[in-house]
Amino acid sequence: MPALPIDSQMTKTKTLKDLKPGDRGKVLRITGQGELKHRLMEMGLVRGTLISVKKLAPLGDPIEIELKGYSLSLRRQEASHIIVE
Repeated sequence: MPALPIDSQMTKTKTLKDLKPGDRGKVLRITGQGELKHRLMEMGLVRGTLISVKKLAPLGDPIEIELKGYSLSLRRQEASHIIVE
């Protein structure tokens, strides 16, 4: 019998860049450092914020999301620092 993960919560987490249009999630944390982390938090991406992926550009970059009543576009590299569930 395979071992179960110690923390089942970890199996539900992914980064914002992994979400597809129509997917929703809740921000758990931001893994970036310094200016990037500060800028993302200033734009409203803080723990507990509900987000919805609206659309992706034809080549997948940028990603348009909706949060707190407004739309925001992020590069995939920036979205990779946002951990969601």
